[in-house]
Amino acid sequence: MKSTSIDGSLLDFPIFSLGHRMDTAPEVFGWLRSSADRRGDFAELNRRLEEDGYLYLPGFWSRGKVMQTRASVLAQLAGMGYLKPGTAVGEGIHDPENPPPAMARAHPLDQRDPRVVDLLFGKETMDFYAGLFGEPATHFDFTWFRTKGTGHGSDVHCDIVYMGRGTKRLLTMWTPLGDICPRIGGLTILEGSHLRPDLLNGYLERDVDRYCANREDAGAHATGEKGWNGSLSKNPLAIRERFGSRWLTAPEFRMGDMLIFGMAMVHGSLDNQTDRIRLSVDTRYQRASEPVDPRWVGASVIGHGPAAKEGVIC
Repeated sequence: MKSTSIDGSLLDFPIFSLGHRMDTAPEVFGWLRSSADRRGDFAELNRRLEEDGYLYLPGFWSRGKVMQTRASVLAQLAGMGYLKPGTAVGEGIHDPENPPPAMARAHPLDQRDPRVVDLLFGKETMDFYAGLFGEPATHFDFTWFRTKGTGHGSDVHCDIVYMGRGTKRLLTMWTPLGDICPRIGGLTILEGSHLRPDLLNGYLERDVDRYCANREDAGAHATGEKGWNGSLSKNPLAIRERFGSRWLTAPEFRMGDMLIFGMAMVHGSLDNQTDRIRLSVDTRYQRASEPVDPRWVGASVIGHGPAAKEGVIC
């Protein structure tokens, strides 16, 4: 892939996020810094995590291991009728008449798929997090599957509003289960945003499952009929201008890569301009000694269901 186009942009084709064409000039758009060469240097990785707010580790797992995980997930999607008839399962082309659900809360994929569990929570991964934390690590029991077909990516948001009832030192890991170029729609990080909570107007203190119990529509919020989806913005251009920063992604995320970031990192994703599913998973990790958000642990997690709702006086 070319590093710059004739007009100085980092890409020579248009990309979009939430329908907005992204400016890919180097002063407002860039590439994630790789930490693959420092994989075992946990002091440096922690320094970068504090400074950059993320760790991008291309090739953390073997490509073959991730390919096997991808094949297992795609076989499930094929069995559910979500892939286009007459196409090879491995291509991951979605059926335009029956696209898979894009987000995890509605997802039928198997949380206990052995390939998925071994990749995300096996010894190789958990040993890495123990080294990063300097003590034993644990993880949420819930895996957020993303099977995004053609169309818009995720709203701009921070993860703390969905999972902030335990430790705030939680880390998200985004794992591509396929090679994802910007046309397919990889994850985007707003550079330096984790250091500017002052620009978020109290957003980081909110909780998607908390509602005003003294308002007329409290009952609808308590049952989940109404609610806030956690979005910070549907306009990635306006958010970038507010922070005076750059959107960061990779020229191509490949099977074997991992991207880690904290709860206060503003992020989103690019739109998928192809007919191939942008297949990835989100998982969460923390120090085992710290409190865990009860919504996301156990044999049957409550997630954002009615049992998670919390009424407060506003």
